[in-house]
Amino acid sequence: MATLRDIRTRIASVKNTRQITSAMKMVSAAKLRRATESATSARPYQQTLTQTLRRVAAGAGEISHPLLTSRDEVKKVLVIVVTSDRGLCGGFNGTLNRRTEDFIKRQRIDGHEVVMRTYGRKSKDYFKSRGFANAVSRTDLIRAEFADEAAKLASELTTEFEAGGFDEAWIAFNQFKSVLAQVPTFNRVLPLSIETGAAEGSGDATADYVYEPSGESLLGALLPMYLRTLLLQSFLETEAGEQAARMTAMDNATRNASDLISALTLEYNRGRQAAITKELIEIVSGAEAL
Repeated sequence: MATLRDIRTRIASVKNTRQITSAMKMVSAAKLRRATESATSARPYQQTLTQTLRRVAAGAGEISHPLLTSRDEVKKVLVIVVTSDRGLCGGFNGTLNRRTEDFIKRQRIDGHEVVMRTYGRKSKDYFKSRGFANAVSRTDLIRAEFADEAAKLASELTTEFEAGGFDEAWIAFNQFKSVLAQVPTFNRVLPLSIETGAAEGSGDATADYVYEPSGESLLGALLPMYLRTLLLQSFLETEAGEQAARMTAMDNATRNASDLISALTLEYNRGRQAAITKELIEIVSGAEAL
């Protein structure tokens, strides 16, 4: 049975832990606001670019571009996983990594060779420990580097895809829905897919716009930009989701620490009261004996 001294020591330890988790919660809350603004402000740009691509593709008629060309037979699949570098954010990384592992296993069952790229220490360590070969790994990526990294990755993917280095490329990341919801998402980024119908609410896509130069020339400029945007959005969504998950996890940890402190304090008070009662009984017994 724990002594009163042991209980006091544990209460002090839990209080120190609560201070740390409370501080981490406030830091994540401050970072979450900036990360959320970056992620949500980039979405209208991506949506507008998507609508523009649909209009151009609809007006261009029959189009042919290397980034839109699907392989007759898929043999090699590239999987890009984007997670955080640090933990203490609940199941944010673990859930995505496990679902990505299941996705890779299904690809292999279908007879596809799988190669990987990982962004974030949590995905790198997870798949390395399970024997998955990572072609490229990048850690300690900060928001100021997202745009350059997305442009670099898009260029490398385009070159490899056109050279036949792989037949499909998928990116796995946590899409930020709300503070309490980050959804593991798998998007195929190559070959790109564009619906050539009119954009919603835009009317007839071919009648409203006249493009100069030709539609194929515009697609040649817009498709690489679209690919960069998809990759950049995955980095921004991951950062916002990480901060939201960490803030929620630290809030739960702080609440649990407070509950544990209350329970330990009650146990300590009961033990002290029992010790005092025992001493009083001994004093009374000694007085009666005299």
